[in-house]
Amino acid sequence: MKHFLSRTSLAIFISLAAALPAFAQPEDAQALVPAFKTYPVAAVMASLLFLIVLVMMLYGLRHFMFTMNRLTGVQRHPYIDISVASWPMITVFIAAHNEEKVIAGCMEALLNTDYPHERLKIIPVNDRSQDGTAGIIDDYVERHPSRIWPFHRVGGKAGKSAALKDALAFAQGDIAIIFDADYVPGRGLLKQLVAPFFDPEIGAVMGRVVPANSGVNLLTRLLDLERSGGYQVDQQARMNMNLMPQYGGTVGGVRLSAVAAVGGWHDDTLAEDTDITYRLMFNGWKTVYTNRSECYEEVPQDWSVRIKQVTRWAKGHNQVMSRYWWKFATSTYLTGAQRLDGLLLLFVFVVPLVMLLGWCLALGLYFLNAGSLLSVLIPVFALMVYGTLGNFAAFFEIVIAVLIDGNRRRLRLLPFNMLGFLVSLFAISGAVWSLLLDRVLSREMVWDKTIRYREAPLK
Repeated sequence: MKHFLSRTSLAIFISLAAALPAFAQPEDAQALVPAFKTYPVAAVMASLLFLIVLVMMLYGLRHFMFTMNRLTGVQRHPYIDISVASWPMITVFIAAHNEEKVIAGCMEALLNTDYPHERLKIIPVNDRSQDGTAGIIDDYVERHPSRIWPFHRVGGKAGKSAALKDALAFAQGDIAIIFDADYVPGRGLLKQLVAPFFDPEIGAVMGRVVPANSGVNLLTRLLDLERSGGYQVDQQARMNMNLMPQYGGTVGGVRLSAVAAVGGWHDDTLAEDTDITYRLMFNGWKTVYTNRSECYEEVPQDWSVRIKQVTRWAKGHNQVMSRYWWKFATSTYLTGAQRLDGLLLLFVFVVPLVMLLGWCLALGLYFLNAGSLLSVLIPVFALMVYGTLGNFAAFFEIVIAVLIDGNRRRLRLLPFNMLGFLVSLFAISGAVWSLLLDRVLSREMVWDKTIRYREAPLK
């Protein structure tokens, strides 16, 4: 999941950065924190480091609360039992750009759904594909002309958000369900995703994403752990606590009248899912997460692809953060808890840069030889961060998610989260700087497509 990045290994580095100075300082230091007059630079750095530790503790407490709620709280699945109803007309969009390896599987699954065929319109959105995607779609259209209506996009802005904005004009009905082309929905999934829309307050719905290729290599196994923690614990706890479940752009849907009411679909962002989630929420619409509505995806199998994916997520998410944080914080439709949780989620892709700054401050204070600050205060900070982030935050979320899923053997991979954490840490930090340069240099954002690995179907 894009907004759940493992922080377990942060404690190791903070502890290492802090432990060395503890042995390097004299025992007869006079003050716990250096005075501004005596050590002005060190005092400012220490104050910043203290604020960073408080921020990390706040995020750690949030994760811990989610974990405990998932363990002991009342689990909310308010719409999951709706199986018989007068189902509304819906349109299912399949976002596709050079997806010849996977598009057939998604369309085949949708054709086999138990949703009433006369109330279902399937639109594959072929966004300027240069491989065999268009031919595969047209072949299915020829065989199922009354069920599939293709949208072959040959121009316009690049990216999924722009392609979907153009395609939404062809929707029939008020509910649009969206899948990326690599997803394979189960037979009953559409009914599960549509059921919450019987509640007129619901503006968006999100199902659970499960990796289909988790056993390929170490990276896919780590991403499987990340997805488990992010959906099984993080998203479900938000749903339980009536906080901020997030629509994730696939395996979910939106109410088109609600989208129109909040300003329409935006095509100038790399994170159209986060954009519409926040605009719906601070305008009074609700988002529902349905944890039992599972759908399978392909996760990256190469680190280079993973880095590009995380970078795109970070840039798009921070776009939304800069645009809407104040509107969200002052919305009269939200409770105080919803505001706090939403703001913490908005700033989650800034936190890695804050972590790096904290490491630099700790090392800087060491080289400044800032008296007893390093012998007493920094080890305390390290212990606080370790206890908050290392033991009780993302670590616990992953553990509990794996136990709930019933696959204890995956817990042996937890120590390797350090590798995934480091890659994400520097990828996200680089994305923040890249976004700043985009603003300064007025550069157009580029959508980096995620590579698919499935074997293409025989023609």
